[in-house]
Amino acid sequence: MKYLKATDEFRADTEEEAKAMINKYREEANEKGYEVTSVSYVKKEKKAKGEIVDEGFLVKISKTYDTFWDWGGVNE
Repeated sequence: MKYLKATDEFRADTEEEAKAMINKYREEANEKGYEVTSVSYVKKEKKAKGEIVDEGFLVKISKTYDTFWDWGGVNE
């Protein structure tokens, strides 16, 4: 059995922090053995009685470590 993909989700307080997290993952990809295949961030707001009481950014980063058919096992 082998690990193929993972999606990480984070909360960032600012848009700059969200972009920095994405860039960090892209820079570390080769070193850590994955490819960044999808990234996104979206601003979320929490409201109470029509007023914004909290806000942040939901950051999603999908990483691919290997494909299904690239098998290094005994059946090659």
